[in-house]
Amino acid sequence: MTREHVSHADIAQFATDRVNLPKDKADEYRAQARRLREKLAGYLDEHPDFTLKKMMLSGSLAKGTALRTLNDIDVACYISGADAPRSTAELLTYLAERLRKAFPNFSPDQVQPQTYSVTVSFKGSGLDVDVVPILYDGDPDWYGNLVSQDDGSFLKTSIPLHLQFTSKRKKEQEKHFAQVVRLVKFWARRTKQERDGFRFKSFMIEMVLAKLCDDGLDFSDYPEALQHFFTYVCRSDMRERIAFTDYYALSTIKASSDTVQIIDPVNAENNVARLYTQANAEAIVEAAMDAGDAIDAALAAPNKTLTVAYWQKVFGSTFQV
Repeated sequence: MTREHVSHADIAQFATDRVNLPKDKADEYRAQARRLREKLAGYLDEHPDFTLKKMMLSGSLAKGTALRTLNDIDVACYISGADAPRSTAELLTYLAERLRKAFPNFSPDQVQPQTYSVTVSFKGSGLDVDVVPILYDGDPDWYGNLVSQDDGSFLKTSIPLHLQFTSKRKKEQEKHFAQVVRLVKFWARRTKQERDGFRFKSFMIEMVLAKLCDDGLDFSDYPEALQHFFTYVCRSDMRERIAFTDYYALSTIKASSDTVQIIDPVNAENNVARLYTQANAEAIVEAAMDAGDAIDAALAAPNKTLTVAYWQKVFGSTFQV
């Protein structure tokens, strides 16, 4: 494979320029979320019986896999107490009311229930924080019942263990694991814009790459790592079960007829791909095949113009060298 016209370094520079959330922005967003957490902590010091117990930064910003297009922050809010509602709509209203109590300087319109979360809007920066409730009963590993962003159902989860899971892979492949995750997420986002019916959520992408990481794939060469990702998707046909043993034994996973099976690494009973149909899987495989073919062609192209054109089939017209 030739790297004469577009190299690993060129892909890395493209990621810096076009894909990754800039560090100053990431720091600003994290500081915003930290201020929310600190305000709640201060309120809890004065009101120890308050049912909101903890706020934790979650999602791509917490994991270091956020794209430049990030426009809101995910924060999990742990709620305890027997009086907390168990229906999603009532729970979100309940959470909004208590957030307004904890943050009295916010006007009521800055704290608004949405379909599966409560949005806290900062007037100064224009940034939104999506606060997702987790019903919590005191588990030491911070397991609780999260309101799923997929369909509003309750799912057992632990935000700290999820972050720990990703952190382990990032330590094994310093810088490169998170960067390849961002590159594939960028490809998926662009593909979704171009292909009707295409869906491939970020968490599923992270799990596929975590599996490849655990299998020993070296992520330090981005063209090769990307090609391995697309090859795996095509070879497996999105029908190979992906699961991990960080927090449970594989034997605890129940048999399933779900088309795509990517098991939550902190909850053996949660298939994060359970809503994906055969058509969804086929669309992912087809798009991955096209991207893999484009990378193959780019690595064999005789000149820079053709090489860049093939990489643009993966990353779009903003890819330039």
